Amino acid sequence: MPREVRYDVVVALNYYAPYVSGVTEAARVTAEGLAARGRRVLVVAGHHDPSTPRRERINGVDVVRTRVVARIGKGIVSPGFVPAILRRARYARAVHLHLPMLEAGLIAICLRGRPMVTTYQCDVVLPPGAFNRFQTWVLDRSHTLALRRSNAVGVTSEDYARSSRLARAMAGRTREIPAPAVDRSGGSPTFRDSAGMHVGFLGRIVEEKGLEYLVRGFRALPDTDARLLIGGDFTKVAGGSMVDRVRAAIGDDERIRLLGFLPEESLPDFYASLDVFVLPSVNALEAYGLVQVEAMMLGIPVIASDLPGVRMPVRFTGFGRIVPPRDPDAITDALRELRAAKPDADAGARSARERYLAATVIERHAQLFDELGPRGVSRPS
Repeated sequence: MPREVRYDVVVALNYYAPYVSGVTEAARVTAEGLAARGRRVLVVAGHHDPSTPRRERINGVDVVRTRVVARIGKGIVSPGFVPAILRRARYARAVHLHLPMLEAGLIAICLRGRPMVTTYQCDVVLPPGAFNRFQTWVLDRSHTLALRRSNAVGVTSEDYARSSRLARAMAGRTREIPAPAVDRSGGSPTFRDSAGMHVGFLGRIVEEKGLEYLVRGFRALPDTDARLLIGGDFTKVAGGSMVDRVRAAIGDDERIRLLGFLPEESLPDFYASLDVFVLPSVNALEAYGLVQVEAMMLGIPVIASDLPGVRMPVRFTGFGRIVPPRDPDAITDALRELRAAKPDADAGARSARERYLAATVIERHAQLFDELGPRGVSRPS
């Protein structure tokens, strides 16, 4: 006899809200969007923050967190994580994995009788060293197993998928589905304190963001009224922050403000305070950059690094500049160009919304899950 279907989708990832990263935000917005459309959604994640409940419901999404017994760099060790996913997958129509995730291969091997969608966010890039090379090798093997056993592989862009180390493993299964971008309109420019150009960055203060190059590029501007606003967590970051390097690059430049973590309710005001947004990423850990799309949708042009995936929102919309990674001089030049001749904000915002707005992206996810596991059909476990 078929078992009772309790969930339309079981979502699996290591970190979930209240942790904030591009991966967790994409997973959260998608899960909550599906729930708002009447889908029954369960998220299984590691209990990385002991202050959060082991079980709760967040905006219509059931969340189960499994006990974490150790941490290795950005990774967590949770013995109950895989069993919790497999146990609940028996009563679901489909399973959705968000990679990078060490356990992905084991989940894929053990999963039976359920369609599986894997969202491949990015390749893992770790600092040099024998142990890190071993970690990367293990993760790549695990991810390869999951990708090859997936019914579909979601990628934020085919541009990134083609450049990935695991391009062959996902070939023929990819679906280009950008991360859903939330509409942050309605804010007031409360972060502005001068009439000069205000440049912004939002994200975790970590190695792959390349913030020291943005700081150096901004500092080359002679305008005393210009401002650089850097928002993002540097106290609770998996793998450790590099805020000391950013502070060293800032030096005594009082035009630059390190804002720290910005809660959801302050993001509209942050974006409303900007003239330009910069995403100065330096390696393959950045494959998209959800924050740059949120900025574009509000009519803010973007300067993005010329990296696979990262460059695609600017390419698709034409709303900003693409610069080489690790090149502060190119950032300076792009800032000067956008200050002298700002692109059409209405056209840029319209183009970004048509492609990246959360409602559009979530509907594509819903269609994919319905295609793989139609609602109203109980599949035996």
